[in-house]
Amino acid sequence: MAEPSTEGPRAGPGSPGKWSFVWWLVAAVLAMAYVQYLAQEGAAPDISYTAFKQDVAQDQVASIVLTGHRVDGVFRAPAGKKPTRFATVIPAIPDAGLMGLLEQHHVAISAQPPRHWGLGELLLGLLPWMALGLLFYWGMRRLRDGMPGAGGGLFSFGKSRAKRFEKGTTSVTFADVAGLDEAKQDLREVIGYLKEPERYQALGAKIPRGLLLMGPPGTGKTLLAKAVAGEAEVPFFSISGSEFIEMFVGVGAARVRDMFESAKREAPAVIFIDEIDSVGRARGTGLGGGHDEREQTLNQILSEMDGFAPHEAVVVLAATNRPDVLDSALLRPGRFDRKLTLDLPEKAARQKILAVHTRHVPLAPDVDLAAMAARTVGFSGAELENLVNEGALLAARDRRSTVDGASFEKARDKILLGAPRESIRNEEEKRIVAYHEAGHALLASLLPGTDPLEKVTIIPRGRSLGATEQTPEEERHNLRRSYLLSRLGVMLGGRIAERLVFGEVSSGAEEDLVQATQLAQRMVARWGMSERLGAAAFRHAEAHVFLGRDVAQPRDFSEHTARLIDDEVRSLLAGVEDHAVRLLGAHRGALDAVAGGLLERETLSAEEVRRTLSAEPANTLEAAR
Repeated sequence: MAEPSTEGPRAGPGSPGKWSFVWWLVAAVLAMAYVQYLAQEGAAPDISYTAFKQDVAQDQVASIVLTGHRVDGVFRAPAGKKPTRFATVIPAIPDAGLMGLLEQHHVAISAQPPRHWGLGELLLGLLPWMALGLLFYWGMRRLRDGMPGAGGGLFSFGKSRAKRFEKGTTSVTFADVAGLDEAKQDLREVIGYLKEPERYQALGAKIPRGLLLMGPPGTGKTLLAKAVAGEAEVPFFSISGSEFIEMFVGVGAARVRDMFESAKREAPAVIFIDEIDSVGRARGTGLGGGHDEREQTLNQILSEMDGFAPHEAVVVLAATNRPDVLDSALLRPGRFDRKLTLDLPEKAARQKILAVHTRHVPLAPDVDLAAMAARTVGFSGAELENLVNEGALLAARDRRSTVDGASFEKARDKILLGAPRESIRNEEEKRIVAYHEAGHALLASLLPGTDPLEKVTIIPRGRSLGATEQTPEEERHNLRRSYLLSRLGVMLGGRIAERLVFGEVSSGAEEDLVQATQLAQRMVARWGMSERLGAAAFRHAEAHVFLGRDVAQPRDFSEHTARLIDDEVRSLLAGVEDHAVRLLGAHRGALDAVAGGLLERETLSAEEVRRTLSAEPANTLEAAR
């Protein structure tokens, strides 16, 4: 891909703006030098000619220097004191008695020719001024380059900072965007319009002025926008919404005008505004008045999108992961006509994404992209790219010639759980962690409908002292109550195992309790999974980040309903916990065996946990029920 060039003229080596400044600098220096010359030649004398002759007659003058009509002299001074100097001017009328007077009073006389400024003296006199001028010029250049948005002339705040990709130099196409088939289908007719606008205009069709790409971070919004420009082979202007905002009011609006004018001049073209929520948030919230810089920038964007003429084939693509905070005027038809939702990739799409990112990676024969795609549920496109890169880094660190499956497995664990770290733990603490993770692993294997167990480890990673990993067989978009109850049981399994073995619980279950409580609250208050509350949804009082501030969203139910919700959450968690206690109590032998295996080998696979369970007596499960 070609390097992007910043839009707006920049002063090159032969640009008129630069040489104009240099000529003005030279003229100013010459003018100051001439003024200095006149000041030295026409300096006012210290004493009058009459006072000078009187001082000579009184033996107060020690010596003089004659330079044309100018006299520079030194007064006599008593011993131990510094003599003082003076200056005067001899009249143009000759004074025949002056030389005799000077000789009579023993005044030392010296003479020098009048000063005529030669080339060397002129340059020597100009040197300080030139140095000062160059220092001023350097300082102003540094000031201009250091100010955001000054891409062109001095203090050019209003110039657009959009990166501009020339026509045909954007090498990204739809072939580089794996998955997102529905979004690409919607964009193909936009590409067709940009390539052949006459064909659509002949039928009265109008190009969508704006397309809003919505989705979680890393789902390929920016990549898809570049692919649109690459497929259509049109100029591409890319900018982040935050680059419009400066401390000076009006700068953002000026940059918006400049960017749209540049795109219109080169139409057909594509404008891409990333993170548009930084300037497109809802107005009238009380946080910033009508003269707020962000609102002025948003108003200018709205005005520019309304001002497109039918023949101006300019498409505005915008991306955000917070569509809920955007201003309604920005989302109405005629501005952003289409809204494309980009979800996390499914299994087939993940396999295609992995194939794209491993095109130039030498893979070992044991690498199975389909298996990797199945084990990366919930990964975005950016995370899959990071997975491939981390695997290549680990393989290079181990001095392998290819990237094998073990490298990708380590990379996946590093992304999900964090890098392994050393931990200062005594044997008692290690034993607590082993039983804690064994409780999670056993309940993940025993409870019905849970996600399959992948492995369990007590190797510290990231901020955790151990981990139990489950891998869903397929993406879940609709969660049943039975599945959620089993999920709650797995979350509480570590705490239950600690209490069952040691008679008390530790602080290691804090994150498990937080997740279990939040899930239970959603089941009761949001998803209508409580018989006492029935088919109703209640919004809890929560803090949301809005316009950069924490804004409390009040709850929409009474105190009596709040008590019912709290009671139902506690009852739900207590019921799940009671069932899990009975289940682990019935499989106490398997719990001890799994914990012992963890203390010995630190990591156990799902197959090893299953073998431990199969070695137990067959009536233990019936006893648990």
